[in-house]
Amino acid sequence: MARLESVLRVRLLERTTRKLRLTEAGTAAYSRCQAMVAAAREVLALRDTNTATPRGLVRVSMPKAFGRQVVHPLMPAFLRQYPEVDVQLVITDRTVDLFEEAIDLAIRITDAPPPGLAGRPLMRIPHLACASPSYLALHGKPLHPRDLVSHSCLYLGEDERDRHWRFRRGGDEVTVKVSGRYVANHSEVRLEGALQSLGIASLPEFTARSSLAAGELVTVMEDWEHVTNYAGMAWLLYPPNRFLAAKLRVWIDHLVSGLTSRQE
Repeated sequence: MARLESVLRVRLLERTTRKLRLTEAGTAAYSRCQAMVAAAREVLALRDTNTATPRGLVRVSMPKAFGRQVVHPLMPAFLRQYPEVDVQLVITDRTVDLFEEAIDLAIRITDAPPPGLAGRPLMRIPHLACASPSYLALHGKPLHPRDLVSHSCLYLGEDERDRHWRFRRGGDEVTVKVSGRYVANHSEVRLEGALQSLGIASLPEFTARSSLAAGELVTVMEDWEHVTNYAGMAWLLYPPNRFLAAKLRVWIDHLVSGLTSRQE
């Protein structure tokens, strides 16, 4: 790094005894280095692009709940169809660096996809407030977000802000501080809690879908939009290569086809 700074005649890193951080010039240099890495990958991908049979390893990062409940069920059929392609799902809620961690594709839930990456929207992910019919029969159905203060709510609990549920209807927005006896940072656990009539759960729609269809859960305050930091558009992101490797093209096609069938 010192040699690079000497050649460029600029400081790229601010150094202290506690940490390092990029300077403005360092940030610009890092961005250009990412482009160089992307170009190198594009060259290496030419072999696979021109190969009729997709082969090799596909590494994909995605949030935990989305990976477990949406992507994973689609993978057995993909692996049977493409026997020379291996798949590694990197299931984590942290934001990964595609370049540093050698990730081919990433799925992120955001309404503001990061610059410097190519992307395509996959599906919108709304959040719902749901409860079992038996819970609502015993405790009543909330009609307004403020009614939630008298209910037991199942919330994420990773941050104090997770207790502050926001709802929007037209030009009105209401924030309610909820409480409950059961808190879990996994949507499937909150789903099970709601099915066991432990309270009203905040759930991504894809988690609650089958239980709603079966009548095991019902939504509450349907005329209000449940606004959370975990709702938004699911984006598929990847380095901006013009020539995607065959293994990536078929994986993307399979995912999009599976999601389309799921939403029909």
